[in-house]
Amino acid sequence: MIKKSKRVIALGLFSTIVTAYLFGSFAEAKSTAQKSTAKEKLEAYIKFTQILNIIENQYVDDVNTSALVDKALKGLMTNLDAHSTYMDAKDYKDLTVQTKGEFGGLGISVGMKDGALTVIAPLDGTPAFTAGVKAGDIILKIDDKATIGMNIDDAVKLMRGKPKTDIVLTLIRKNEPKPLIIKITRDIIKIQSVYAKTIQTDEQILYLGITSFDQKVVEDVQKALKKHSKTKGIILDLRNNPGGLLDQAVGLVDLFIDQGVIVSQKGKTKEENITFEAHKENTDTTTPIVVIVNGGSASASEIVSGALQDFNRSVTVGEKTFGKGSVQVVMPIGKEEALKLTVARYYLPSGRTIQAEGVTPDIIVHFGKIEQNDDPVLLKEKDLSKHLSSELEKIETTKKIENDANATIGEDNATKIDETIITEEQVYNDAQLKSSIDILKALIITNKGKK
Repeated sequence: MIKKSKRVIALGLFSTIVTAYLFGSFAEAKSTAQKSTAKEKLEAYIKFTQILNIIENQYVDDVNTSALVDKALKGLMTNLDAHSTYMDAKDYKDLTVQTKGEFGGLGISVGMKDGALTVIAPLDGTPAFTAGVKAGDIILKIDDKATIGMNIDDAVKLMRGKPKTDIVLTLIRKNEPKPLIIKITRDIIKIQSVYAKTIQTDEQILYLGITSFDQKVVEDVQKALKKHSKTKGIILDLRNNPGGLLDQAVGLVDLFIDQGVIVSQKGKTKEENITFEAHKENTDTTTPIVVIVNGGSASASEIVSGALQDFNRSVTVGEKTFGKGSVQVVMPIGKEEALKLTVARYYLPSGRTIQAEGVTPDIIVHFGKIEQNDDPVLLKEKDLSKHLSSELEKIETTKKIENDANATIGEDNATKIDETIITEEQVYNDAQLKSSIDILKALIITNKGKK
């Protein structure tokens, strides 16, 4: 989600009504969408004030008019979409503090899906990830508060808190017979956004895992590409990546596309209509790419995977993405209040939208393991040929050395695995990755994208 700030002038009810009456017809004539007439707008405003007056005069308890209007505005914004909201003085102050202070979090990105508060993705290595939270989990309760009817901002505020404090999430997970209750300890979230690795069984393949789009993603990817300059194929893993900065998503695609519109942003006002185009400089248009996505891939991840797919620059593998493709802007109203309003949507090069649609992979592969069976002939030979036992021992020793080639021995004689290498065992434990490697090898063999 990309946020900006704008200054807006708060208008009184009277001036709003007059403006709507005088200019409503003109606005309607200029727009292609069906809009209310000036008369209909005036009647709607009058109806609102009439109902407000009735509540003030006849409701059983005394009510505060400002509080009533605030609640009405919250309801109004919530009914627009899951991401728009009205922030009163307290909410706006909380937002300002959150952008400047240090807070403990869980390390998950959440969104509304079919009216339910849903985990888009837990970030790798964070408290939520360690506790076992998974993409697609529905958050039923946060501590003792039900999330039904709760907006995203309120949910995020509840999940944030002081580091080292505990929180309990009640989750509904697909194929689980009853809700799961998971206790998580908040912590300061520090994320490594880019992981560059090689495949143990095929060093000509470069694996790039991107967990989120922070301000250094493009720079880190460029460093990895420079370091592994002899790479013949790239796997771009965007699974469980909830998004981040738009310019980094555009910049990443721009590394592999030399011309055309990468993504466009379209809204009601001219200033929200923006296109982002590719450039020829420092572009690799030939190395084969396979992109892996799942239901936890959202926003910026969907822009990258969808754009590369539309340009036929990559093969996309995995599961359908989340479907978050809208732009929110924080608009201050006076000094103490603000609106967070959806002002535009993202559109991929082909013109398709991401919002609520997501990106469908070229090849659907569900997450799981691939069973690896030993050759029964070799096992029989091992059992029957006692005279080869010494030779077999040598072979096993050689294999062990090869398998441990990516390990280093610490001072305490404990084996430390090299995190920059993906082992064969790890590949077989990840069906989506294994399929991606096989597809990429086929692209390399057939010389598709040959340098």
